[in-house]
Amino acid sequence: MKASGRAAVRRMNQMHGSYDISNDDMRYVLSTFVVTPQRWIRDYGWRRGSDAEKLAVVRYYQRLGTLMGIKDIPDDFEGFETLLDTYEAEHFVYDEKSRAVAEATLELLVSFYPKILARPVELFSRSLMDDHLLEAFGFRKPPRIVVALARGGLRMRGRFVRLMPPRRRPQYARDLKRIRSYPGGYFVEKLGTFPSSMPSRAGGEQATS
Repeated sequence: MKASGRAAVRRMNQMHGSYDISNDDMRYVLSTFVVTPQRWIRDYGWRRGSDAEKLAVVRYYQRLGTLMGIKDIPDDFEGFETLLDTYEAEHFVYDEKSRAVAEATLELLVSFYPKILARPVELFSRSLMDDHLLEAFGFRKPPRIVVALARGGLRMRGRFVRLMPPRRRPQYARDLKRIRSYPGGYFVEKLGTFPSSMPSRAGGEQATS
């Protein structure tokens, strides 16, 4: 592992280690990175992911989870799926703090677009949320026609992109004007949160390879 990778894992463990986070919660969040993108690609992507790509995602997050000190990591993609679905069925309930975080996240997303698009972007975002997620956040479910148009539009986009010629040059997030980042660059060691008086949990293993 390169120095930048070790620094990123160390910084992540420092942040997570400043809070009392259970292993079950850590495993669930890890599973979201494995399962959710694959489901999104399945539903809206221009092609299905291959078995090799899916396996690569599993192996990457298994390794990352190990470096974070997470225990009982699933052995395969199906295990991650079961973990995610079971956790959400057992733990997703309405909570005021969760609602506050969800609202702040939506406000951040909307801020990437012109103000005239604020309402449509917010409505579009809620249209893509699963029912149990809307209930957990206390968000009102959009009308069926809006949900159908939002999801149908994304599927149509995937089919359209599939017919386009291959991209000749890669496009990065830094190339998109609506994405706000660090115009002057950054140091990984200085990213994230630095709480001064929070309960500590056992940190993960330091990245050594």
